[in-house]
Amino acid sequence: MSDAPPAPEPAYQPDAVEFAAQQYWQRTRAFEVGEDDARPKFYCLAMLPYPSGALHMGHVRNYTIADVISRYRRMTGRNVLQPMGWDAFGLPAENAAIRNRTAPAKWTYANIDHMRGQLKSLGYAIDWSREFATCSPDYYVHEQRMFVRLLKKGLAYRRNSVVNWDPVDQTVLANEQVVDGRGWRSGAVVEKREIPQWFLKITDYAQELLDGLDRLDGWPDSVRTMQRNWIGRSEGLEIAFDIDGHDERLSVYTTRPDTLMGVTFMSIAAEHPLAQRAARDNPELAGFIADLRRGGVSEAELETQAKRGMDTGVRAIHPVTGEKIPVWVANFVLMSYGTGAVMAVPGHDQRDWEFAKSYGLPIRMVIVPTDVRDALDEIGRDVGSHADPMRTALGGAGAVDAYDTRAAVQVVDDFGRRIAEQGAWTERGWLVNSGELDGMDFQRAFDALAARLEREGCGGRRTNFRLRDWGVSRQRYWGCPIPVIHCGACGAVPVPEDQLPVVLPEDVEEAFAKAGGVQSPIKADPEWRRTTCPQCGGAAERETDTFDTFMESSWYYARYTSPSAADMVDARADYWTPVDQYIGGIEHAILHLLYFRFYHKLMRDAGLVFSDEPAVNLLTQGMVIAETFYREQPDGSKDWINPADVEVRRDERGRIVGATLKADGGPVEIGGVEKMSKSKNNGVDPQSMVDKYGADTVRLFSMFAAPPEQSLEWNEAGVEGMSRFLRRLWTQATRHADEGAAPALDRGAMTAAQKTLRRQLHETIRKVGDDYGRRHSFNTAIAAVMELLNHLAKFDDAGANGRALRQEAFEAIVLLLNPITPHASHALWQRLGHPETLLEDRPFPEPDPDALRRDAVTLAVQVNGKLRGTIEAAVDADRQAIETQALAEPNVARFIGDGSVRKVIVVPGKIVNIVVS
Repeated sequence: MSDAPPAPEPAYQPDAVEFAAQQYWQRTRAFEVGEDDARPKFYCLAMLPYPSGALHMGHVRNYTIADVISRYRRMTGRNVLQPMGWDAFGLPAENAAIRNRTAPAKWTYANIDHMRGQLKSLGYAIDWSREFATCSPDYYVHEQRMFVRLLKKGLAYRRNSVVNWDPVDQTVLANEQVVDGRGWRSGAVVEKREIPQWFLKITDYAQELLDGLDRLDGWPDSVRTMQRNWIGRSEGLEIAFDIDGHDERLSVYTTRPDTLMGVTFMSIAAEHPLAQRAARDNPELAGFIADLRRGGVSEAELETQAKRGMDTGVRAIHPVTGEKIPVWVANFVLMSYGTGAVMAVPGHDQRDWEFAKSYGLPIRMVIVPTDVRDALDEIGRDVGSHADPMRTALGGAGAVDAYDTRAAVQVVDDFGRRIAEQGAWTERGWLVNSGELDGMDFQRAFDALAARLEREGCGGRRTNFRLRDWGVSRQRYWGCPIPVIHCGACGAVPVPEDQLPVVLPEDVEEAFAKAGGVQSPIKADPEWRRTTCPQCGGAAERETDTFDTFMESSWYYARYTSPSAADMVDARADYWTPVDQYIGGIEHAILHLLYFRFYHKLMRDAGLVFSDEPAVNLLTQGMVIAETFYREQPDGSKDWINPADVEVRRDERGRIVGATLKADGGPVEIGGVEKMSKSKNNGVDPQSMVDKYGADTVRLFSMFAAPPEQSLEWNEAGVEGMSRFLRRLWTQATRHADEGAAPALDRGAMTAAQKTLRRQLHETIRKVGDDYGRRHSFNTAIAAVMELLNHLAKFDDAGANGRALRQEAFEAIVLLLNPITPHASHALWQRLGHPETLLEDRPFPEPDPDALRRDAVTLAVQVNGKLRGTIEAAVDADRQAIETQALAEPNVARFIGDGSVRKVIVVPGKIVNIVVS
C-alpha cells in the first residue's frame, strides 16, 4: 500500500465547465424545438433587447428569470419555446451613428454580434434558429403589408396633429418621452408643432382592451390598473354652447354635468378653430397663440406649468341660463383631447380655480358637501317641516322668518367664501345655485340635465375614453419605411403588396454627412423619394416618415412562432400562441404592453391568430440597483465613479462606512443606492463578472438576491457568497462520486437519521418545485437547497444505505439547481455516474409521499404563554400522552416548579400551552 497522500480533488473551474456544457448544447441543438402535439406547449418569452452594444445587469436578470422558468417547464414535460431577437430600429442607433460617423445598420449589426455572444456565454436555453433583427426587410415587410391592409380597412389614417417636437432629435415624442418639458434623450426643450401624422385606430378597440383586463388573471394588478386608468372610460354628457353672433356651436364633454350652472368661462386650445379665427384680427392674441407653441403637449407638463390664457372676445351662450360666457384660450387645453374645449367651473375644478384667480374671473359655487346640507336640514327642523332651507338659502320661497332665512343663506355663503379663498371643492355633493336642480344629488342632476339637453337638441349622454389613437409615424431615418406614396392627383396611396418591402437604404454614411447629421437621409435623397403612383402612373414621392419602433415590438412574439413564413405568421402560430409566460419591466406597462395587446387583436381580426390576448401570464421584474460614489468638482458638479474603481470599508453588519478611490487612495463620497445607469456610472459589466466568477454564479446571485418582482441590489460580496456555495457543492458532490458507485437504497432498513435526512430531501423537492412553478420565488428555492446541502454535510453515515441516500440527495440537488446553474449541473450529473445528457429532458424530481410521512412531530411547549421547551411526539400520540410528555420535559418542569397546573391546552401538530397558577 502506498504512503503517498491522496490526490487533491479537482477544483471547480467555471470556464472549463461552462465551455463543455455550451459545446454540448450547441452540438446537439438542444434547444431548437418544433410543434409536438404529444406534449403540452409552453411559450416562455422575455422582452427582446435593444442592441445597445453590451448587456447590462437588467438584461441578465430578465433573461435569467425567463431561462429558469423555461428549463423548469421543460423538465416537467412541456414542449418549451424560448426565442430571442433584436429590437433593432430606433433613435439611439441613429444618434450613435452620427457621433461615430458610421451608418446605423453597421453599428447595430456589430452590437448584435457582440450581445449574442454575451447571451450565449450565460448559457440561456434559447432556440437561436428563430433569431431575427427587426431592422431586416425580411421582418418589416410583414409589418408594411399589415399596415397596407389596415389602411384599406380604415383602421389606419393620416391627419394633422399637434405633437411634442424635439428640436435636437428632430422627431415627435410620445407624452411619456417628455420629462419636465424636455426630450427624454436629448434634454432639449420640447416644442409644439402641428404636422401630418399616421395613426392606428386603437380607440376602436378601447372597450375590448378595457374588458379584457378583467380576464388577465395572470398579469400583475398594478399593470392592469395602469392600463385601465390609461384607457380611462368615463360616462358623461356632450354639451353644445351656441356662439353669440355666429351660426355655430362650441361642444364640450364633461363627466360633471352637475356643475353646469357654475360655468363662468370657457377654455379652448390654441389650435381650436375659434381661437384661430379670433386671432386673425387680433395681433396680440395671435402672438400669444404663437408663444404657446413652445412647450410639450403631455398632460403631466400641462398640470404643473403656470396657468396662462387670453380672452378671445368670443362669447358662448349657456344652454340653460342663456348667459353670455367669455371664451378664453388656455395653455392647459389640448386640441388632441376631447373636443379641444372645456367648460370652466372654477368653484369645483382646481385647475379652473387657479386660472380664474390669476385673471380675476368669477368663481361660482354650485355644489355643497353633505355637512352643509345637514346644516341646512337642521335649520329646517328648527323652523318647522314646512320650510325648505335649501331653497330659502338660495332666495326661493319659504315660510320662515327673516332670521331663519339669514341663517340658511349664511351657511351657503360661508362655504362659497371658503371655496373662493382656499380652492375648488371637487367632490360630488348636493346642488345649490342651480335653479330647478337645487337639492339634487349628482345622479339625479345628471339624469335631469341629460333629458333636458337631449330634448332641446343641445347635448346628450356619451361614453368617452382617455385613450387616443396611436400615432405611429416618426420623422427620423432609422426605422421601417411607411408604405405610402404621395401623388398630387391621387393623394396618399398605399404601396401595392406585390411591391413590398419598401426597403430602407442602409449604406448612408455619405448621406448622413450631406444631411448635416440630423436630417433623415431618405428625406434628403430625392432619388429614394422619387417614384410613380400605383393608381395613375404619374410622378409621385414616397412617404419619408418611418414607423414608431413600438410597431416592431408589438408583434415580434408572433413572428418567432413562424420563422420563414410567407405571411406575418402561418399555422404554427396557432400552436404556440398565446405566450404562456411573458417577462419584462413594469416600465413597459402602458406603451409596449398596451400596443402589444392591441396589435394581437388586429392580427386576430385578420385571421392570423386565434386567441384574444397575446400573453396569459406576465411577470414584471424589479430593477437592478447599486451603490453610487462621486467626487465634488470645483463647479459644484459631481464626477460619478464606478463601484469597480472604489475600495469600500464596511461595518460588522455589512454597511458601507467609508470609500476611497483605488487609483489614488483618496476619499470619495457615498451617493446611496440607485438604479444602475450610465448617468450615475454605477453599472456593473456582466461579462467581467462572468469572467471572474462564472456564468452560473452570476445567474445564481441574480436569482438569490431578491424575489423577481423586487429591486435587486448588486453586491459583489453576495456574488462571492454564491461562488463559495457552488464550490462547496462541487467539492462535496465530487468527493462522494470519487468513492465509487453507490448501492441502491434499502428503504426498509433505514435508520431514524436516514429517514430524517430523506424527509428533509423530499420536503426540499416539494418546496423547490412549488417555488419554481407556482410562486416564481427563486430566492427561497435556492435557500432551501442551501439548507439541504448543510444537512447533507452533517450526515456522516458511511454505511451502504448512507452512501445510497447521499447519492439520491446529490442527484436531486443537481436536478433542482439545473434551471439556475445548468453548466455545473451538467458536469456534476456526469460525475455522479450518468452519461452526458440534456438535463432538461430529465424529469424534475417529485417528492416521495412515503418519505414525507413523519413518525414524530416537534411540538413547542409554553408555560403561561412563554416558550420553555420542545418535545418530539409520535404523530399518532393521543392528547394524554402528549400532555404527559410535555409536563415531563425537564426545562418545562423547572418553570412549573411548585406551581399548580390549572390547564393544559394541546393544539395537535403545533403547540402545548401549560397554564400554571
